[in-house]
Amino acid sequence: MAMNLLRVPGGLVVGARKPEQLAEFERWGARTTTRLSDVAEAHVIFLCLPDGDAVEAVLFGPDGLAERLRPDTVIVDTSTIAYAQALELAGRLANLRVHFLDAPVSGMAARAADGTLTVMCGGDPNVFESVRKHLDLIGNKIVYAGPSGSGQLIKLINQLLFDINAAALAEILPMSAKLGLNSDLVAEVVNSGTGRSHASEFFIPRILQGHFFDGYSMAHAYKDLVSGAGISANLCVPMPVLAAATATYQAALLSGHGDKDKGGMVRVFEDLLDVRYRSHPACP
Repeated sequence: MAMNLLRVPGGLVVGARKPEQLAEFERWGARTTTRLSDVAEAHVIFLCLPDGDAVEAVLFGPDGLAERLRPDTVIVDTSTIAYAQALELAGRLANLRVHFLDAPVSGMAARAADGTLTVMCGGDPNVFESVRKHLDLIGNKIVYAGPSGSGQLIKLINQLLFDINAAALAEILPMSAKLGLNSDLVAEVVNSGTGRSHASEFFIPRILQGHFFDGYSMAHAYKDLVSGAGISANLCVPMPVLAAATATYQAALLSGHGDKDKGGMVRVFEDLLDVRYRSHPACP
């Protein structure tokens, strides 16, 4: 996303904690820094951080950005954080006359590189329009979702459906192997039939090769399921399918698969059934 934002007129300052992460941006002419004080000079600041605690630390921690920001600075947070935390951050920044857009993204690494992400924005509509030209550089589907927090909520809906799909693959694919079916043929039928989903198209070819490290790790992504469970409990909304998917996810984490992407959930049922859903060697 930062590489695509290099096309913004007026230049780009790229900040990261580790200097080695900045070398590529320097080669492309960006100004780079490891100091938040340098980032605070910008009028529009994009954040992309692992979770809400990291966002809060960058903004309000010791030597954080917030105390250095000028009035009317716009913070565009592309991180995935909890709805309640997005509301809190927006309120605290508003007290400093700083604007906050929660703008989580969807599309994985390939679409980030291509500038074709889906971006879901919550906040003041006028502020959204003021940075629309920046958002158009990182995504080809830009959605204004509503007031602060709405971007995080609509992203959560998308993520929970994706999680359910991934958990379903983990449960059903090993069953097909247990029944003696050819895994490659099962993959071909699923990904050309009505069982197809983005999760199946992305994960099945990787599961067949035993490769589980192309997506966001389950350890980091678990926060979405926690958020979904919180909404279910607080609003008394029954979500039994999500609860079942969460149980599969938790079993994967407890089994030591937290460093794997969501396709790694298949290992739970593979171990339970004592099978592997893998590609068959080609016939001579």
